[in-house]
Amino acid sequence: MSESIQTAMPLRGRAVLYALLAIIGGGIDLWTKQAVFAWRSLPGQKDIWWVVDGYFGIETAVNIGAVFGLGAGQGTVFAGLSVIAAIGIMVWLFWFRAAESLWLTTALGLVSGGIIGNLYDRLGMWWQPHYPPEWRSGVRDWILWQASDTMKWPNFNIADSLLVVGACMLMYQSIFLAEPPADESDTSSQ
Repeated sequence: MSESIQTAMPLRGRAVLYALLAIIGGGIDLWTKQAVFAWRSLPGQKDIWWVVDGYFGIETAVNIGAVFGLGAGQGTVFAGLSVIAAIGIMVWLFWFRAAESLWLTTALGLVSGGIIGNLYDRLGMWWQPHYPPEWRSGVRDWILWQASDTMKWPNFNIADSLLVVGACMLMYQSIFLAEPPADESDTSSQ
C-alpha cells in the first residue's frame, strides 16, 4: 500500500475514525432531512427555493425506489440489502483488515454514513400515518441540481452524497492506488 495512504494510526484509531464518519455522516443527513422538510414541507406543497436561480435549489421529494427511482415499492428489499452491505463493510474493514488503509477506512466510513441515513428512511422511521402509504419506505430527498429545465438530476440528499463520494474513493483506490500483485512467474532473479 502506498505510504501516502498508510499512516501509523493503530487499528483501534481506524475503528474510531470509521465510527465517527458513519455516525456523524448519518446524523448530518438525518438532521438536514428533518430541518428541510420542516421548513419546506412535504413534496408539492411549496415551490422550489432557488439558491442559484435555475440551477441549484431546495425541493422536497420522496424517492420510493432506489437510484433514479428504480425498483419503486421495494423498500424492504433495499433496507435488507443496506443491512447486508453494512455488515459486509465491517467484516471487510476489521476481519479482513482493510482498515489498515486510511483511504479505505475513510471511504467505507462515508459509505456507512450514507447507509445509516437512507436506511432510517427505508425502515419508515420518519413516516407518519397521515402520509401517503407508498412513502412508508421512501427516502427523503431535498437537493435539486439541474443544467436546464429539461436537464434535471433526480433530487438527492446528504446520504446519497456520502455514498457517491465513498464509492468514487473506492473506484479511485482500485484504479490508481492498488498495488499490482507480485508476479510469481518471474524467474529472472533465479
